[in-house]
Amino acid sequence: MRVHLTYAGGTIGMVSSPRGLVPGADLHGWLTGVLPGAGGQGDPLEVTVTSLDPLIDSSNATPESWQAIIEDLRSRTEAQAFVVLHGTDTMAYTTAALSYALTDLAAPVVVTGSQLPLGVVGSDAAGNVTGALCAATSGRMRGVGLFFGQRLLAGNRATKTSSWAFEGFTSPCAPPLATAGAPWMWATAPQPGEGWQGPEPYRRHDVVVLDLAPGISTERLRSLLSPAPEAVVLRAFGVGNVPSAEPGLTDVLGSLVEAGTAVVVASQCQQAQVLLGHYEAGDALARLGAVGSADMTLEATYAKVQFLLSQGLHGQELASWVGRSIAGELSPSAAP
Repeated sequence: MRVHLTYAGGTIGMVSSPRGLVPGADLHGWLTGVLPGAGGQGDPLEVTVTSLDPLIDSSNATPESWQAIIEDLRSRTEAQAFVVLHGTDTMAYTTAALSYALTDLAAPVVVTGSQLPLGVVGSDAAGNVTGALCAATSGRMRGVGLFFGQRLLAGNRATKTSSWAFEGFTSPCAPPLATAGAPWMWATAPQPGEGWQGPEPYRRHDVVVLDLAPGISTERLRSLLSPAPEAVVLRAFGVGNVPSAEPGLTDVLGSLVEAGTAVVVASQCQQAQVLLGHYEAGDALARLGAVGSADMTLEATYAKVQFLLSQGLHGQELASWVGRSIAGELSPSAAP
């Protein structure tokens, strides 16, 4: 089976230096020891490897970085499966972004990395890479997945929950696609979404992610959102509630909507379904034209907004797509 591996950067390929961890591990040499027998059915693998230039520390990743990975994957037309090695800090953003842009790609893509560099004793690198290879070549995967800590998660349902644990990612509103073991345990495949044919490349757009906190004032909110961004992901309380008793606060958001800014309301809870009309404190936003993110993760919501802006959608046209599943990023029962 022909597998292409894209090394985008991250802890997995780093070595110690006087300036901290920096890229420098012999990734290609290390892979020669990992690859034999890593196929999902025990079949020999024909693996090609490319490294992005420059490599990306995932803390510095941008939508242009997502596009660089996408272009490398699309250029490998001979590959039957893909594995991407990526840093953990923004891995969930990248996997969500890839899922929207690659709905027309027939071959599965599995993204992985590690909490410790591959050269450190006790590293989780080998287990994650072989697990990603098994998942990608299993014949049971479709779309974009994230393999980490013995679990295969849907790429647009995952979020990072630990900076140190080997099970560093979870999928708070959807079950794992599979759990590694002898044998692997596979779940029922999720709904794929509507897809998006011929997507335009990712470009960086002005999207603000803003957390509310008790006591935030109208003037502070107005200052944070001036000048107006192209879109706002507002992380509210519970099912999408805001301090609506604060005089003028919802008016600030209403003015943004009227000016053409898409306002998407997410929850600060990892497990939540945003229901803007459930309480009076959220209904005010719905009446102003804001939309909820249903049960999407923050990473999936942010990447989706960047994707839709890159497709030329703005304002209410963009907002109308937030509740529509492009690549299985929200549960069918959570869609408005």
